Amino acid sequence: MNGENRHAISLRDGTVTVNKVPVLEASKMTVRYKPEVGSYKSLRDKGTNRRWIGRDIEVVIEEYRSTSWLLDVIKEYEENGRTPELEVQGQREDKDSDYYEVVGIETVTCTGCVITGDIPIFDLDTGGDFVKDTLTLGAKNMYA
Repeated sequence: MNGENRHAISLRDGTVTVNKVPVLEASKMTVRYKPEVGSYKSLRDKGTNRRWIGRDIEVVIEEYRSTSWLLDVIKEYEENGRTPELEVQGQREDKDSDYYEVVGIETVTCTGCVITGDIPIFDLDTGGDFVKDTLTLGAKNMYA
């Protein structure tokens, strides 16, 4: 650590890519690892035994729309009928954080990502400001 102050990780410094193409106007990305927990009891055991028996990985991306990449994904599905699988990668790079001094750039790559929520296509709104999309995906695998 340099100086006297501690430097927590800022969530503002990083990038998001989908299929290795930068999401230029990304404003937020989260990756959640959700364990599937099985539980059971044994005779004479007052407590419940638990263990992980699987998992799910959820990716959420928020972006101010600046490209037509979502429409391209939809068009591809409509043309060939195959579920689009995407690779989503996030990098966090807060060079002024104490964490960066120990770990460096933090990268998470999610593969086999399938869009699981609604895909916004078109909106008009007199009270609206800028077009901001929120996209939810389920990932098959995650590498950190």
